Amino acid sequence: MTNVKLAVVYYSMGGTNYQLAKWAEEGAKEAGAEVRVLKVPELAPQNVIDENEGWKAHVEATKHVPEVKHDDLEWADAIIFSVPTRFGNMPAQMKQFLDTTGGLWFHGKLVNKVVSAMSSAQNAHGGQEATILSLYTSMYHWGAIVAAPGYTDPVIFSSGGNPYGTSVTVGQDGKMIEDVQATVKHQAKRTVQVAEWVKKGNQ
Repeated sequence: MTNVKLAVVYYSMGGTNYQLAKWAEEGAKEAGAEVRVLKVPELAPQNVIDENEGWKAHVEATKHVPEVKHDDLEWADAIIFSVPTRFGNMPAQMKQFLDTTGGLWFHGKLVNKVVSAMSSAQNAHGGQEATILSLYTSMYHWGAIVAAPGYTDPVIFSSGGNPYGTSVTVGQDGKMIEDVQATVKHQAKRTVQVAEWVKKGNQ
């Protein structure tokens, strides 16, 4: 059987979700997956980005990261999404991209993709769980298989205990408060493992 192909699709303003995506890439590669880290297109005007030094710096630092295309979703056996929360929902940038996948959905190209999601917010109860669940709502329409981490490893308890997906609180200084690196890697490995089961079942 060929290795599981994983797309890690993220949106990030200050770098938190990019870092989560990179940790997911590490964990998935340790599990033997072939990985693509991909960003969704930015919708904000350049002049707005330029007014925020942290945002501007992150955009510059990640210019090398390719933007996700529909072909990447077709290629992938599994997809991990990572987004900050916007009022308990996913950012418009991610929603806009998902809204363009109707053609893939119509032709059944997204059925049985194994998916998982991660999030961040400036407050521990600032919508992290709701944001992940908002992503999963779209995935149910795809006919995707959600591989939530649940409480499948003790490391989940030490990083906040979110069973829906890794979430992290970001302080005013832009730094993560909880140590979630090991949790992200576990979630990625679990996603790859479930995708392996599905792939074997389809052979």
